[in-house]
Amino acid sequence: MARHSDIQQRKDRILAIVVDRYVKTISPVGSQYITDEYNLEVSPATVRNILAELEEEGYLTHPHTSAGRMPTQRGYRYYVDHLMNEIQLLEEEKHQIAQECRHHTRQLEDLMEKTSQVISDLTHYTSIVSLDDGQGRKIICKGTSYVVGYPDSADILKIQAILRLLEEKERLMALIDRTLEKKIEIYIGHEMALKDMESCSLAVSHFEKDGQKGRIAVLGPTRMQYDRVVSTLEYISRVLDRL
Repeated sequence: MARHSDIQQRKDRILAIVVDRYVKTISPVGSQYITDEYNLEVSPATVRNILAELEEEGYLTHPHTSAGRMPTQRGYRYYVDHLMNEIQLLEEEKHQIAQECRHHTRQLEDLMEKTSQVISDLTHYTSIVSLDDGQGRKIICKGTSYVVGYPDSADILKIQAILRLLEEKERLMALIDRTLEKKIEIYIGHEMALKDMESCSLAVSHFEKDGQKGRIAVLGPTRMQYDRVVSTLEYISRVLDRL
């Protein structure tokens, strides 16, 4: 039992390394890099075998031109559910969020507009904020220019499809209005059930302010910095609750 646990921990560690490195570099991660940069106390051959196992199990894949591995959507899902660490925003980032929100508390709509902009600025992804004031829904979308970097390759058709969705209010509302079982739900690639969005991930949270309900979401690539996005949404939710 102990040996099985050790093997699983080692596989988890290597999968987390591949995900973290790929998110930062968008380059496949090889066994040599893992061996050189991390003291895993295993041989390069063992690392290669674990990478091969993770690929066989569907968590990793590799482009034909490279020996390095990159995460699959299943790999990202396992990472989000089991391996992701909570990160702390910098104090200056927390100050920026609190300051911007405080300056726009007179009108909830203005507050949501600024909130959307702050989220996009901090994450470098597209932010979507919806507000239901009882008379209708308002949707605010910031950071659409970041969409050009979402597909793993410069696929113009994919980029155009994502931008079209961001302009269609009804489809956008359907995308972020899903039932939330947790404070923040993350949908990865095909989990959004939208063919045009299979190269994207979506993190969604909700809020209630002065009797008005809304959603805060971040749309990014499947290789998004999930830990940073979740930390940003959690902190902004706390700030909104305190205002």
